[in-house]
Amino acid sequence: MKKIVLSVAVAVVVATSVALAAVNGGGVMRKQGKTYIVNTTTLCNQRGFHGTTPLEVYIKGNKVVKVVPLKNQETPQFFGKVQNGLIPKFAGKNINRAASVDGVSGATFSSRAVKANVAAAVAYYKKHK
Repeated sequence: MKKIVLSVAVAVVVATSVALAAVNGGGVMRKQGKTYIVNTTTLCNQRGFHGTTPLEVYIKGNKVVKVVPLKNQETPQFFGKVQNGLIPKFAGKNINRAASVDGVSGATFSSRAVKANVAAAVAYYKKHK
């Protein structure tokens, strides 16, 4: 019974990811003026504590402008630490140094997932800009 429930849950997650990609035009990266916006929903599957932590990473002039978390299943208390303590550290970082941002204590899994998503977004940007 647990296997069936798990299989259904995985199917729902996959279907949701496909639907989100379709809503996003199926594209991972879009351009807004001189800023590239990379959506990691389908790009990175690094899990936080409760699931993936998709982001939109804004890049302009080879610098991260901002990182915007998208809907995720992380515990709000812990993800709040990441949102307030980690995510602002990316703003203004050169894309070659974005991986050097330190995580926040008390939210290790979420921090790792966010850092992996930013790294995936930067790699995608470098390859496809």
